[in-house]
Amino acid sequence: MARIAGVDLPKSERIEIGLTRIFGIGRSVSRKILDEAQVNPDTRVKDLKDDDAVKLRAIIERDYRVEGDLRRDIGMSIKRLQDIGSYRGLRHRASLPVRGQRTKTNARTRKGPRKAVVGKKKEA
Repeated sequence: MARIAGVDLPKSERIEIGLTRIFGIGRSVSRKILDEAQVNPDTRVKDLKDDDAVKLRAIIERDYRVEGDLRRDIGMSIKRLQDIGSYRGLRHRASLPVRGQRTKTNARTRKGPRKAVVGKKKEA
């Protein structure tokens, strides 16, 4: 199992897909990295040579911000928006949709499960 950027890549996956398990790397970035390292995208992770893995690690460390560093940067950006009191910061703080989506319906991912509405009981 190859370990790149602190993530164990699944052995049975193609390296092009395996790299997307790293936070901050998607399909297009994965292809760019493999082109630069001159590694065949159809190679399975278990068949990856050690020198190819070293090349991939070096390219990712040099050119891309991934995993912990990226998560920290995103968190700091959100905290900055909240500290300056921007509209987006207020939406983050209230855990509501930030980018203009409707909230009367939908938005369940951000708002969480529905709150149960308790009705009045009839008195006899």
